Amino acid sequence: MTDLIGSVLVLLGAIFHFSAGLGMLRMPDVYTRMQAGTKASTLGNTLVLAGLAIHHPGWSLKLLIIVYFVLMTNPVSSHALARAAHSIRIPMAGDTGIDVLRDGRQEAGGGT
Repeated sequence: MTDLIGSVLVLLGAIFHFSAGLGMLRMPDVYTRMQAGTKASTLGNTLVLAGLAIHHPGWSLKLLIIVYFVLMTNPVSSHALARAAHSIRIPMAGDTGIDVLRDGRQEAGGGT
């Protein structure tokens, strides 16, 4: 039974990794591509590692440490990349309605 649960978790993780790749191809601009790739790959990695922990209980502590590292670094690195892309003025998709960073900078008198 644990083999079945572990295999299902690994399969679900692979499906999320596939959806991350699909989102990278389908999204219109760099910001939505980053968001799609980061969220889906974070969940995909977590599910794959949880499935591996069920398959190999002796590896559970090491896999838990890896999951913690992924959960801490994926969102932070994605945020840093998005801020860097915004600061060098990489354009957003045409139907993006709100640019909070630009609006906040204009309210503070920081320029264009």
